[in-house]
Amino acid sequence: MAHAAHRLNLMPDAFTIGIILSILLGLFIPCRGGIAAGFEWLTQAAIVLLFFLYGVKLSRRSVMEGILHWRLQSLTLLSTFVLFPIVVWLGRGALEPLAGASLFSGLLYVACLPSTVQSSIAFTSIAGGNVPAAVCSASLSSLFGVALTPLLVGLLFSMDHIQGAQAGMDAVLTISCQILLPFALGQWLQRPLKSWADQHRSLIAANDRLTIWLVVYTSFSAATAQGYWERLSWTQLGGLIIASLILLSIIQLIIWTVCRMLHFDHADSIAILFCGSKKSLAVGAPMMLAIFGKLDNNLLLPLMVFHQVQLMVCSYLASRWHRRQNEK
Repeated sequence: MAHAAHRLNLMPDAFTIGIILSILLGLFIPCRGGIAAGFEWLTQAAIVLLFFLYGVKLSRRSVMEGILHWRLQSLTLLSTFVLFPIVVWLGRGALEPLAGASLFSGLLYVACLPSTVQSSIAFTSIAGGNVPAAVCSASLSSLFGVALTPLLVGLLFSMDHIQGAQAGMDAVLTISCQILLPFALGQWLQRPLKSWADQHRSLIAANDRLTIWLVVYTSFSAATAQGYWERLSWTQLGGLIIASLILLSIIQLIIWTVCRMLHFDHADSIAILFCGSKKSLAVGAPMMLAIFGKLDNNLLLPLMVFHQVQLMVCSYLASRWHRRQNEK
């Protein structure tokens, strides 16, 4: 059937399986001593390469085309970088008791991140939404996030007096330059490297996945060596999952309501919902190391939990809208 290609596969994909394997390796075969130092250096190098290649592959034309649909793009960016932090900050009275103070700081970090790219576009396509707008929204979100995420982290973590973050505005600007430098270099070299990037998309995608797997393994390995998991209870983990579900539900409800109020059509509303309510693990994990100078499991664990929660919820919504579209 023509619609068979759009069916959702509920089995874990290669990226998710890789994350699970990285977690298991970090739990049962952690690296120590000189090997751990080597993995930290390798992770840093992989992150620099990640942002450089992201600068090479991000199309300037798609950014310009996306800006033309300014109402949709504005609402998506506001949802990602304004609504999300406000909801987390105002909702801490309910979220912090569920997740605990240390893991709530991870939800604050999640609130500062840009949207996902691949999954936002995929879910929009399955649900019958505005795919070109989703491509532009996701790209713009990532582009703005390179600069806005460190600034938001500095603001929220300074207000919350969280220790361990380089939260001073001077430090945040320095960190932004560290992230922006390889990205800007990639943009500058885009013309001579664009044809190579187009011919090696699978290689670039593999580098994205490998970087995240490396970050996850390095983080879980260090946590195991430091006895982090012995201090984390099942109650905290369950509370974190519930808090992530509550947070995502509130964000999506607000976005959908605003879309109705502003008279966006159904296809545009779907694109705004998926691009405005999802957060990127692929960008968030490398940025964590750049912003905080280390991989903090109190931040990484909420990010990974929220990532899985958003995939499950958005899979359900996309499947539901897809069925409705086929019934018409």
